[in-house]
Amino acid sequence: MTDILMPALSPTMEEGVLAKWHVKVGDVVKAGDVIAEIETDKATMEVEAVDEGEITDILVAEGAEGVKVNTPIARLKDEGGATTPATKAAAAPAEVTKAEPAKAEAAPAAAAAPKAAPAPAKADGERVFASPLARRIASQNGVDLKSVKGTGPHGRIVRRDVEGAKGGAVAPAASSAAAPVGEVRKVLSLAQMGIPDGSYDLIPLDGMRKAIARRLTDSFRDVPHFPLTIDCEIDGLLASRVKVNAMLEKSGVKVSVNDFVIKASAMALKAVPEANASYSPEGIAMHHHADVAMAVAIDGGLITPIIRAAETKSLSQIATESKDLAGRARDRKLKPEEFQGGTFSVSNLGMFGIKSFASIINEPQGAIMSVGAGEQRPLVRNGQLAVATVMTVTLSCDHRVVDGAVGAKFLQAFKAMIEDPVTMLA
Repeated sequence: MTDILMPALSPTMEEGVLAKWHVKVGDVVKAGDVIAEIETDKATMEVEAVDEGEITDILVAEGAEGVKVNTPIARLKDEGGATTPATKAAAAPAEVTKAEPAKAEAAPAAAAAPKAAPAPAKADGERVFASPLARRIASQNGVDLKSVKGTGPHGRIVRRDVEGAKGGAVAPAASSAAAPVGEVRKVLSLAQMGIPDGSYDLIPLDGMRKAIARRLTDSFRDVPHFPLTIDCEIDGLLASRVKVNAMLEKSGVKVSVNDFVIKASAMALKAVPEANASYSPEGIAMHHHADVAMAVAIDGGLITPIIRAAETKSLSQIATESKDLAGRARDRKLKPEEFQGGTFSVSNLGMFGIKSFASIINEPQGAIMSVGAGEQRPLVRNGQLAVATVMTVTLSCDHRVVDGAVGAKFLQAFKAMIEDPVTMLA
């Protein structure tokens, strides 16, 4: 028998929802057949079989939530009926490295399986329960997992615990987890904060909301942000947009203000390459292309699909691609490579009438730009009072990689292009 395991469909995935089975007991499958759909914190993705044989058991019911990575979800009998090692259900991103399956010792899958069903906890004092990603990071950085305090479900060691323990440092998450459970509950209990039970409806946290809460908390706490704000006059852009859309009318493509913003951002990143960078413990990554992520609001959260190499694309290409990505994002049909990574983010709330705001950095990107609404405002031009359509943008910078002067130069370049779109074509 072969165990089909819950795959890791992204580098940060620790659990998911088994949304739908495409097979039943008795079905014969071959490598490449779609056997299930998994909901991650960002998207719904199909899972393919990697082995051939007959489905003998469905171990996790359709619709089950919180299924841990590497938990057996089904069993497969090969044609000969022989016993084979456990295998992953999909050729997913490298949550398990080549070195890990090569080890003859108990694999992360074996450790993860008992944790998926919390009842039979072993107290032998030797087994370390950790996610596959945590094991990989620990192996790469020489961290002894036995010395790491786990803050995941049932004390499981997760990525943030290992990252905080690199070089012997104590993770902030671990130190907070060391506080008595009762103290944590006092902070989280609505009743103890004066909100009585029964006066509200509690909506359970889904995978997306948990991931957003975790990632943005980590970013806001660990990344030294600072904002830079500038006003841009966009009357010229609005006039250019009318002309561009008239030219594109027959093609059915319609360019939005946000498409101009993405293009101008990409061009400004190439003009000021120091702003197109990411911080890492190994050094500063200077990116070759401006891969601009755009924030898209979807039911239950936010996702940031990416326009790759945006500096090389025309406005019509960006408009077509952004519309397609946004549509599939709302349907949760994006592939991991379409929303993971990126070198810079744009978040636009102008359509909601928001004048200005500052966003939290989306690691590992070095900056994110928040775009407000274009509105007519009075201003002084050549000593005379005038009226112009003005859009306020705020750049949140990671001070470890984007200094104030670099951020200011980027905004100067962006302002010049957004106020005179012809310069983007030069």
